[in-house]
Amino acid sequence: MMAGGGVIFARDLPDVPLDAAAEFYTLVPGIRDDFKTHPQLTLTIVFDPAGHEHHAWRLAAIQALAREVAPAGRVNGLVGKNSDPVQKACEWLQKAPGITGQLLAVD
Repeated sequence: MMAGGGVIFARDLPDVPLDAAAEFYTLVPGIRDDFKTHPQLTLTIVFDPAGHEHHAWRLAAIQALAREVAPAGRVNGLVGKNSDPVQKACEWLQKAPGITGQLLAVD
């Protein structure tokens, strides 16, 4: 994790939404620790594409984390497989200080 910004890849989560959410939430203590060390961190969490039934829990998680670390830190989520567009979106989010708590799909 970089001092100013970072990316966490939440890849290969289970297909069942409840199981995927449960596995994702095991990452939250580490995310909180990162923000304790770097309160002004800009974090992007990258998810694999999944069915529409995953959207609600992902958005809720991103928004809850963003509220928790505001106003100093920011958290956003990306959904995408292709590494080049995902990388460009991560770079863009690092430079977009007004964007937090969003879950964006990248092709």
